[in-house]
Amino acid sequence: MQMDILYRIMGVGFLTSAVSWILNRAGREELATLSTVAGLAIVLLSVLDTVSELLTQVRTIFQLY
Repeated sequence: MQMDILYRIMGVGFLTSAVSWILNRAGREELATLSTVAGLAIVLLSVLDTVSELLTQVRTIFQLY
Protein backbone atom coordinates (compact mmCIF):
# COMPACT_ATOMS: atom_id res chain seq x y z
CA MET A 1 0.00 0.00 0.00
CA GLN A 2 1.22 3.46 -0.78
CA MET A 3 2.13 5.34 2.35
CA ASP A 4 2.13 8.76 0.69
CA ILE A 5 -1.63 8.65 0.13
CA LEU A 6 -2.16 7.82 3.80
CA TYR A 7 0.10 10.69 4.86
CA ARG A 8 -1.76 13.04 2.51
CA ILE A 9 -5.13 12.00 3.95
CA MET A 10 -3.80 12.39 7.47
CA GLY A 11 -2.40 15.84 6.70
CA VAL A 12 -5.64 17.04 5.14
CA GLY A 13 -7.54 15.67 8.14
CA PHE A 14 -5.34 17.48 10.65
CA LEU A 15 -5.46 20.71 8.68
CA THR A 16 -9.22 20.52 8.23
CA SER A 17 -9.83 19.82 11.89
CA ALA A 18 -7.57 22.71 12.96
CA VAL A 19 -9.28 25.16 10.60
CA SER A 20 -12.70 23.93 11.68
CA TRP A 21 -11.81 24.28 15.36
CA ILE A 22 -10.49 27.81 14.87
CA LEU A 23 -13.55 28.87 12.90
CA ASN A 24 -15.92 27.35 15.47
CA ARG A 25 -14.14 29.25 18.25
CA ALA A 26 -14.48 32.46 16.22
CA GLY A 27 -18.23 31.91 15.90
CA ARG A 28 -18.16 31.12 12.18
CA GLU A 29 -19.88 27.73 12.23
CA GLU A 30 -20.98 27.96 8.59
CA LEU A 31 -17.42 28.43 7.37
CA ALA A 32 -16.25 25.65 9.68
CA THR A 33 -18.73 23.28 8.09
CA LEU A 34 -17.73 24.43 4.62
CA SER A 35 -14.05 23.84 5.37
CA THR A 36 -14.84 20.34 6.64
CA VAL A 37 -16.78 19.54 3.47
CA ALA A 38 -13.92 20.91 1.34
CA GLY A 39 -11.43 18.69 3.20
CA LEU A 40 -13.66 15.69 2.66
CA ALA A 41 -13.91 16.46 -1.06
CA ILE A 42 -10.12 16.70 -1.35
CA VAL A 43 -9.67 13.33 0.34
CA LEU A 44 -12.37 11.70 -1.78
CA LEU A 45 -10.76 12.96 -4.98
CA SER A 46 -7.39 11.57 -3.87
CA VAL A 47 -8.93 8.21 -3.07
CA LEU A 48 -10.88 8.24 -6.33
CA ASP A 49 -7.65 8.66 -8.28
CA THR A 50 -6.09 5.71 -6.45
CA VAL A 51 -9.15 3.50 -7.02
CA SER A 52 -9.07 4.43 -10.71
CA GLU A 53 -5.44 3.28 -10.93
CA LEU A 54 -6.36 0.03 -9.19
CA LEU A 55 -9.20 -0.71 -11.60
CA THR A 56 -6.95 0.05 -14.57
CA GLN A 57 -4.37 -2.42 -13.26
CA VAL A 58 -7.04 -5.09 -12.68
CA ARG A 59 -8.29 -4.64 -16.25
CA THR A 60 -4.75 -4.95 -17.57
CA ILE A 61 -3.94 -8.04 -15.49
CA PHE A 62 -7.10 -9.91 -16.43
CA GLN A 63 -7.09 -8.51 -19.99
CA LEU A 64 -10.61 -7.14 -19.76
CA TYR A 65 -11.80 -4.82 -22.56
